[in-house]
Amino acid sequence: MSQAYIVAAARTAGARKGGRLSAWHPADLAGKVLDALLDRAKADPAIVEDVIIGCVGQVGEQALNVARNAVLSSRLPESVPGTSVDRQCGSSQQALHFAAQAVMSGTMDVVIAAGVESMSRVPMGLSTQLPAKNGFGTPTGVQMGARYPNVQFSQFTGAEMVAAKYGLSRDSLDEYALNSHQRAIAATKAGHFEREIVPLEITLPDGSRDTHKIDEGIRFDASLDGIRSVKLLVEGGRITAATSSQICDGASGLLIANEKGLKKLGVQPLARIHHMSVMGHDPVIMLEAPLPATQRALEKAGMKIDDIDLFEVNEAFASVPVAWLQYTGANPDRLNVNGGAIALGHPLGASGTKLMTTLVNALHQRNKRYGLQTMCEGGGMANVTIVERV
Repeated sequence: MSQAYIVAAARTAGARKGGRLSAWHPADLAGKVLDALLDRAKADPAIVEDVIIGCVGQVGEQALNVARNAVLSSRLPESVPGTSVDRQCGSSQQALHFAAQAVMSGTMDVVIAAGVESMSRVPMGLSTQLPAKNGFGTPTGVQMGARYPNVQFSQFTGAEMVAAKYGLSRDSLDEYALNSHQRAIAATKAGHFEREIVPLEITLPDGSRDTHKIDEGIRFDASLDGIRSVKLLVEGGRITAATSSQICDGASGLLIANEKGLKKLGVQPLARIHHMSVMGHDPVIMLEAPLPATQRALEKAGMKIDDIDLFEVNEAFASVPVAWLQYTGANPDRLNVNGGAIALGHPLGASGTKLMTTLVNALHQRNKRYGLQTMCEGGGMANVTIVERV
């Protein structure tokens, strides 16, 4: 079986809801990332055999196969197809897995895995808010409801359940959130994100032009007192808006190739896909899946937690990575070293390839070998990807 390699990686800087990227149509946003991947690999666009894009809100401006629309918004030829994937927050991480599996099988040699989400233009949960007709409209049927009578769709509730199960205090979550901002600030000031970010031209409210190239969600004045002053989302709970991921607009992508693809492209890869897996878990607590999924992935890969040099665990809520650290015993200094979604934003379907872009670049910046990425996903799932820097 062939190997799968990451040849190029790119992402937009994140933008707040209603912020600096809100005027960008999601298909155009993703199209710019596709073009950036071609530029970075100096690739002939006709070599790309498929484009797989993760997107959660596949309604409105992200409907009708946003992947194909992104291809047609880029400089890829119309002969390049596209398909859209929904594995909730892990959508573009799953797009990476599908792309890697395609080139490993030899059925394709060069595939793009990407993700996009404009949470300004397609609000979170919009697809579940469509008016019911003739009593229909809920995403869950009778059988699922009978099997899981306590299932709910609020991830805030799941985050609180994780915090309670693992005995996490509000103070520990507040401190983690501050650390996310501090690491993101340090990475931005050190220029660690410059290599991965695709600058985008934007028009400001006053009509002037600017370039968006710094993650808008970072609070450069973040303080523990400020984070502690934010009200709890649930009375008696532990989670606040300050310890939750930020609603975000953004796109990201990876160019994936096998050995034949590398020869066609004439480039050296950035990383090799070492392991891929996905796991289902309890849909009621919902957000706990990355914990056992990481353990199982390491076992399948024949590795131990200390074999991994850097981790990216999506900060959907602070309780997830903090519980993950407690469960795995991983070194916290290796986790989300450039900050996470609490500071940088969580553009849902784009977060998988966004985190991988940051992880691969961090491995190169720090001269490390192995990286592991995982994230919690709606419905109680988690993807795990282990990569090796080359």
